[in-house]
Amino acid sequence: MTDYYDEPELAGYEPHGERPIRSPRMQRTLRIVVILGIVALVLPGILTTYSLARATAQAACAATVATLSRTATGSRVQFEFLGPGGVGWQCYTVGAYGGDRKPVAPLGLIPTYPSVQAPTVDS
Repeated sequence: MTDYYDEPELAGYEPHGERPIRSPRMQRTLRIVVILGIVALVLPGILTTYSLARATAQAACAATVATLSRTATGSRVQFEFLGPGGVGWQCYTVGAYGGDRKPVAPLGLIPTYPSVQAPTVDS
């Protein structure tokens, strides 16, 4: 009678005992390679999203400041956690009232043109 195994692919297998298959140095190297690979996959997406959001916020802020302020020489956009409009992109005038920085409108987490037109900043 022939011997039948439950798992014939394990026939002749001798366990390694307590010794791991890979050395600690090889395990550390693999962990570093995996972490670098994940960072290399995620970081470009984060940087692209940030640069696109900043460009959109700058365009929306420039158009809003041009509409609402006659004395401002420019606009400035900044991402703030505790800004006047809450978390998100904030729009400020530059050069109005002798160089003061005055908040114009919150643009939100995903920057868009302000939906409600506020009265002019200069009034």
